[in-house]
Amino acid sequence: MTRQLTCDLTGFGDNGRETLAIPCGHEIVVATGIRTRHHMWDFYVRIWRNTGRAQILLVILSLIVAGLAAAPLRFQKDIINSLGPDLETKALFLLCGGYLAVIVITNVFKFALNYRSSLLGEDTIRRIRGRVYAAHHDPEATRRPNTGTLATIIAAEAEEVGRFVGQAVANPLLQVGTLVSVVSYVASTQPYLGAFLVLIILPQAAIVLTLQERVNRRVKDRTIVLRRASSDISEEELKDIHQVQEKIFEDFDEIYVTRRGIFRLKLSMKMAMNVISGIGLVGILVIGGLLMKDGRTDVGTVVASISALERINSPWRLLLNFYKELSAARVKFELILKSSDAFAMPTTRKATKKAP
Repeated sequence: MTRQLTCDLTGFGDNGRETLAIPCGHEIVVATGIRTRHHMWDFYVRIWRNTGRAQILLVILSLIVAGLAAAPLRFQKDIINSLGPDLETKALFLLCGGYLAVIVITNVFKFALNYRSSLLGEDTIRRIRGRVYAAHHDPEATRRPNTGTLATIIAAEAEEVGRFVGQAVANPLLQVGTLVSVVSYVASTQPYLGAFLVLIILPQAAIVLTLQERVNRRVKDRTIVLRRASSDISEEELKDIHQVQEKIFEDFDEIYVTRRGIFRLKLSMKMAMNVISGIGLVGILVIGGLLMKDGRTDVGTVVASISALERINSPWRLLLNFYKELSAARVKFELILKSSDAFAMPTTRKATKKAP
């Protein structure tokens, strides 16, 4: 029989409550948590406290890449508008050379950003694994996960949390910065087209905020059930094997049902985003055509606006994926906190000195 215990949330407050079933060893723990917003704040405080110096470099690189996002649109506009019977070959080569130079420079900074972000994530994974493993063998530890849960933490959960830490600040800053840079440029060249791009962004934001929260709850449920199944598998030799196996198969079925719900929500979001993008493309062509008819814009601006629409679609999708990873990483780190004394115990190991 499983027991219902209350596990203390180290480092968390008590503003608002939610009931969360999690495994602590091979038992089911009912923990009292605080609101998601405060969990998120605490998570980011830990990240910044332990990786702030490395994050500063990533922030600088993100701002540079975001600032360069609108530059190709300007070159596209000027190149297209220069095409015609009066085309100057020298001007065309200068514009195309500048366009290529912007692409190369942007990708060099992106490489540096992705490389440093990946290194930070991998270093964080190493720290978390070291802390959890050291705490597991500490004789003074009061919370020590069983072998199945320990393997799950070290093999999967530490990697997901650490990988997220590498992009925790730079990724959203880069995507939001790209959106602001691109929309601002279009608005500065043709306010009507810029306003239309903003109108395309708003329903996409509503979809993300509404449906992704439902996905996050299902991800949390799946994580909890998967850990419970892992714990039961590690203990099946010590208990009534038939009873344990029946419970494990029930957990597998529950995971399947949860994932099915996640697929429906994620694919619904993707379909809605694609439909809105299609509406945006048609809208730009209609508005741009009418403005060109009245002589209030040019074909280069319309083409640049279409490219801008494609450029804002990518950041939205990446922000959606980031929000999903943030929620999953936060939940997994909270479960690690409740399952182990790894982040409540002092350590002298250099490789495991810090962790978010």
